[in-house]
Amino acid sequence: MSQVVRTRPEGSGQALSEVYDTALLDLDGVVYAGGNAIAHAVESLATARAGGMHLAYVTNNALRTPDTVADHLTELGIPTGADDVITSAQAVARLISEQVPEGSQVLVIGGEGLRVALRERGLVPVESAEDDPAAVVQGYGGPELQWARFAEACYAIARGVPWYASNTDLTIPSARGIAPGNGAAVEVVRIATGAEPQVAGKPLPPMHRETILRTGARRPLVVGDRLDTDIEGAFNGEVDSLLVLTGVTDGAQLLAAPPQHRPTYVDADLRGLLTGQPEVSEADGGFRCGGWTAKAGSDRLELDGDGEALDGLRALCAAAWTAAGDGVCELDPGKALARLGL
Repeated sequence: MSQVVRTRPEGSGQALSEVYDTALLDLDGVVYAGGNAIAHAVESLATARAGGMHLAYVTNNALRTPDTVADHLTELGIPTGADDVITSAQAVARLISEQVPEGSQVLVIGGEGLRVALRERGLVPVESAEDDPAAVVQGYGGPELQWARFAEACYAIARGVPWYASNTDLTIPSARGIAPGNGAAVEVVRIATGAEPQVAGKPLPPMHRETILRTGARRPLVVGDRLDTDIEGAFNGEVDSLLVLTGVTDGAQLLAAPPQHRPTYVDADLRGLLTGQPEVSEADGGFRCGGWTAKAGSDRLELDGDGEALDGLRALCAAAWTAAGDGVCELDPGKALARLGL
């Protein structure tokens, strides 16, 4: 895929909710954290929806069913139907259904979300390698998932049964902090078998395809907090993205982002959907946004001026990404980020 290397966040004279017809929203770290709504999420999404933007919720978490996710969002004050939720379980179920006959048995290592998605595609979930499965599928099963389930997957894979994974996120946010995600569990099976799974979830094309098929989006905007899933998924799908800073990504990670991890827009939270985005322009041998000017020095990023911290971060992105080109910026951002309180 040939794409222009992004060297700065883009500006927009219109609210993003007016420019794009559909917001493809990640959940953990964007809409909620630890089960509770993130500040400004409920009101911002209500305003975007009232203005005509279609809201779709796209998650790599394969444990919960779309009905369960929709009920949770509705309880938080975000009215949602199951058809508005797209999961990596649905994406991997479609991927499997395209490669094995209808009615095939599939060994499930994961939770109810996988079982429901497989049945939707005419496949039969089973629990044992002795059930002669046509495929093995692995998805996040929650902290109660027993170690013996990994062994069951290994027995089937060792017999040549094809292996699929809903996603490979190494971590997942929880109310107590960062916990192991499905990617960590996939590594257990990979180490034991030496096999490689076919993966469906973000940032890979099967998840983007599933999302577009289910939403009918014509001009979507991916909204996420993770560079390596949400933003890279948008890059792979050749659509625009908005990074919100309410989740796992911090300023230093953003400045060091390689091309596939550079978002179109950067904002603090979901209020960014309701506003335009400031322009980042070239000025004085560097880049200006708002009251800030950023430059690439010999060994560090330099920042001068005053104003909104986000404007300073946008200017720093331009300096860092331009200096890095199609690589990773290795200039020290410490003092510049400290000036912004980031």
